[in-house]
Amino acid sequence: MNLLKETRQILRIHGVVPKKKLGQNFLVDKEALCRMVSYAAIDKRDIVLEIGAGLGFLTELLADKARRVIAVEIDPKIIGVLEIRLSSRENVTVLQGNILKIDVPAFDKVVSTPPYSISSPLLLWLLEKDLKRAVLAFQEEFAKKLVASPGSADYGYLAVATYYRGEVELLDAIPRDAFWPQPRVGSVIVRFAPRKPPFPLEDESLFFDLTRMLFTQKNRKMRNAILPFFSKRGIPKSRASELADTLPFGYRRPRELTPEEIGLTANEITRKMRELRFS
Repeated sequence: MNLLKETRQILRIHGVVPKKKLGQNFLVDKEALCRMVSYAAIDKRDIVLEIGAGLGFLTELLADKARRVIAVEIDPKIIGVLEIRLSSRENVTVLQGNILKIDVPAFDKVVSTPPYSISSPLLLWLLEKDLKRAVLAFQEEFAKKLVASPGSADYGYLAVATYYRGEVELLDAIPRDAFWPQPRVGSVIVRFAPRKPPFPLEDESLFFDLTRMLFTQKNRKMRNAILPFFSKRGIPKSRASELADTLPFGYRRPRELTPEEIGLTANEITRKMRELRFS
């Protein structure tokens, strides 16, 4: 039985109707699932996290390779399906809940087809984790934002944050008809591997706050786009204007700056604000 027929049969037997609000589009292309597992290079030492485990097709493939699989699923009806399907898999732990809100045991790799609706917060959550590798299926439009170049329409906070934290590769396209129900757009398999940051920062938190704010005003000149950042930190308007005038790249726009240039700006701001505290 192919995975599409099996999906329909399982859902019918258990009285489950895919919920659009939960992004329940099940990947029913076994070849695509196998490629995701292969790209993660899993072995018997690995503890793998799967987010949005669905009907357990990917979970079973992961369990064959990994030491342990942590399968997270938010839908209680689907949890019931998983518990039956995976009952004989001693190396699988099934957890119910929102991945962004529950406590998850330690893991070192991620392989998943998460709901499109949580792509951005999920990626930022993963960027903070200590992991070896993540292989995920993302909406094509979202995936392009992760590797966008300065000056391009897709360039923004996600591209800068991802570049700083690691290396991202866009691998295979997954067509809409590889899912059921079919989503409105195609997907891409994305592989992320953490690395040593490519440039030094004096204050990572300030850098990320600055980057996030700059890209809410990415078409303004830096000298003006940066003023709300100072205002948020309680710096008087007149002093903020003086500080903005001393910073590099003042007449360029945030969308034109490389991550390294934003890093230089963040470091300069850190030094200036340190001087203010002691003046």
